[in-house]
Amino acid sequence: MMIVLLAAALASAAPTETGVAQNASAPAAVDASQAAQGQPAPAGVAGASAPDAAPDAAMAAPPPVAPEAAPVVSSQATASEPAATPAPATPARPQTTTGAPIVVEGRTKAPPGDPVIKLNMASYSVAQSVDHAIIEPAAMGYKKHVPSPIRAAVRHFFANLTEPVIAVNFLLQLHPGKAAETVGRFGINSTIGIGGLLDVAKTKTFKLPYRVNGFGYTFAYYGVKPGPFLFIPLVGPTTLRDAIGLGLDRMVLPLVVGGPLRSPYYVASSFVVRSLNDRLAADEGIREARASSDPYTSTKNAYLAQRQAEIDELKGHKHKVAPPAEPVPAAPGSGEPAASAPSGGPAAPAQPAAPTTPPVSTPAPGQAPAANPIP
Repeated sequence: MMIVLLAAALASAAPTETGVAQNASAPAAVDASQAAQGQPAPAGVAGASAPDAAPDAAMAAPPPVAPEAAPVVSSQATASEPAATPAPATPARPQTTTGAPIVVEGRTKAPPGDPVIKLNMASYSVAQSVDHAIIEPAAMGYKKHVPSPIRAAVRHFFANLTEPVIAVNFLLQLHPGKAAETVGRFGINSTIGIGGLLDVAKTKTFKLPYRVNGFGYTFAYYGVKPGPFLFIPLVGPTTLRDAIGLGLDRMVLPLVVGGPLRSPYYVASSFVVRSLNDRLAADEGIREARASSDPYTSTKNAYLAQRQAEIDELKGHKHKVAPPAEPVPAAPGSGEPAASAPSGGPAAPAQPAAPTTPPVSTPAPGQAPAANPIP
């Protein structure tokens, strides 16, 4: 009986303890949930989490674990925070080399063979101004108003007067055969050619062409160097060697012949006429030099090259250039350029990059030749 009453008492008391335990664990669960969300616990529930009740509640029912919530970005916080400012770009530093520094220097020294280039360029500039203003118009007027046969006769007359000097220099160069031919030219043109007005000696009957020679050529023939380049007014481009030779050429004939050749009227008139003829003969070369990027250097190089070619020919050193290979005609209508035929001989030397005269095109059969413009 006592056992039955004790069991009944325990059965009636068990629900009460369970309910108290549940009521005591409810505030703890709420506190844990709010703590996980970062919210403070309510004031009415704070007293339920007393130190003496917390162990019993924790033992009775453990608090449920709240799932991890995704972080929520508040729009107000985003708007209030300043936008991230990108860091300023660092300017690129120039690359430096570890070697020696590069130094750019202007050319202060005169080029080889032209030690007085500043004086020559000044003289060339003055000569070009005089040529533009006086000499070129006079030469063109002389060409326009004086017929070509008369101009040729005057040119032959003064060229015939240089034949004795040319013959003397051929003798000095140990060329007696050419000296004899030059004397023969002088005699034929002075008689049959009416005092040298007509160049009869160069015709097929006599076959005695005019040859250039003088004391400047004789100096070069025996190895005298040209010396510094000079541009002398009323003379033009020359060298120290050729200027001395030209002076001797002009002095020998008046000293030997004398008479009218020493007259100042003859000297002045012959100088004017020869200058006009020389200006007309050199007109094409002067135009080409003016059209170049450096007229002074072009004039100097053209003179030195021509002078050296004449000296080489005088010594018998003729520079023979191998003729180009005959072109192979292209197939009709193919539009391909003609190819060069293979040659069994040595290759021709390279041609200069910038020709002094424009190339002359060969017209096709039935096509009129194109006019070649003056540079």
